[in-house]
Amino acid sequence: MIALSLAEIAAVVGGQTYDIPDPALQVTGPVVRDSREVESGSLFVAFVGERVDGHDYAGAVIAAGAAAVLASRPVGVPAIVVDDVQTALGALARHVVERLGATLVALTGSAGKTSTKDLIAQVLRSKAPTVFTPGSLNNEIGLPLTALSATEETKFLVLEMGARGVGHIRYLTELTPPKIGLVLNVGTAHIGEFGGREQIAQAKGELVESLPEDGAAILNADDPLVRAMASRTKARVILFGESDEADVRAENVRLTESGQPSFSLRTPSGCSDVTMRLYGEHHVSNALAAAAVAHELGMSADEIARALSEAGSLSRWRMEVTERPDGVTVVNDAYNANPESMRAALRALAAMGKGRRTWAVLGQMAELGDEALAEHDAVGRLAVRLNVGKLVAVGGREASWLQLGAYNEGSWGEESVHVSDAQAAVDLLRSELRPGDVVLVKASRSVGLERVALALLADGTEGEVSAR
Repeated sequence: MIALSLAEIAAVVGGQTYDIPDPALQVTGPVVRDSREVESGSLFVAFVGERVDGHDYAGAVIAAGAAAVLASRPVGVPAIVVDDVQTALGALARHVVERLGATLVALTGSAGKTSTKDLIAQVLRSKAPTVFTPGSLNNEIGLPLTALSATEETKFLVLEMGARGVGHIRYLTELTPPKIGLVLNVGTAHIGEFGGREQIAQAKGELVESLPEDGAAILNADDPLVRAMASRTKARVILFGESDEADVRAENVRLTESGQPSFSLRTPSGCSDVTMRLYGEHHVSNALAAAAVAHELGMSADEIARALSEAGSLSRWRMEVTERPDGVTVVNDAYNANPESMRAALRALAAMGKGRRTWAVLGQMAELGDEALAEHDAVGRLAVRLNVGKLVAVGGREASWLQLGAYNEGSWGEESVHVSDAQAAVDLLRSELRPGDVVLVKASRSVGLERVALALLADGTEGEVSAR
């Protein structure tokens, strides 16, 4: 964070200082909510959770070097006390980004947010110092913490914005007003909470409504609900996609033998070829979104293409491809899942597994509401249509719908099996995997299917494991 005195912070957040011998003492370290992340000069934010009360760690964080605690009650050590810690954190983030002078890029969408954010960050940091959301910390706590990690040297601040209802993104843009706003897509993730795709579009479009007249709204030309958001912004509109009308588009899209996308990137400033290190054709759209942001910020087509071709995955359990010494390839995409990302992952598996036996180990997609049965059934059917060797559906009712879809689509019902839990899936795979097989593992985060991928990788640790 930029250096601020405790007195300045108290004034910004409307708090009272307690047990602070020197109000001029500056916070020079990171602002954190986890006591294990405290460094010298940190500000520790004491949230009260369902199981843990951050105030209980006040003494320990000061002993570890924190300058003070942002708290909702006095804690007997240096503290700035406020009525609401979350509101105060947001106010501090707003103050810091206004002082920074960095260009703020915000993005949202139903699928691909984190992968695209990682691509944008890698492209922009090839040009100038860039701070970006770690992992998918994209809510009312994670977003201000990310903003507060920026320093005087930061030129670009890239923030992922998530939403579980109308008004959520509007609130986030008030904390960190963006200059550039990117909307990737409107899908069915969290449709059970929103009530429909139109409501999702309403929520996602709050991002472009927040943009200033001299800003830029970067919209997916291939998604009608996103493209329609052009009417909701005062900012200049830039379209990306494979449509001929897109300002930034991909031509001659193809996949390498290993399933990595290659294409010609065309921007208003020129054309250049890209071959990505990531896996799956769905990353083409993500790359185009990143390219549109980079073009808006003055990078040439050659610079963008070079950075995209060098970019890798920065967030764990998202299409992590690892080859065991015995030739079994494990694709750990278990961080989260929705119908769009499930379909993309299955297509990537099919491309990667040409000439090899493929396995799709899939679990529940959460928060689909009334669409849950149809969407799980459709994913199971798609696995068969893509000639995936075997679907292993893991878990309860929703997993059984995956398996039933595959069973009904398949010829003899041998294309799928339903098992009760992650350990049962591991046991099955251990007994049936052969050298050269490719295994995709994917489900909503709550299912915890990363345990399957990690167990399979642990089985291969007797020799050297090659991570692609």
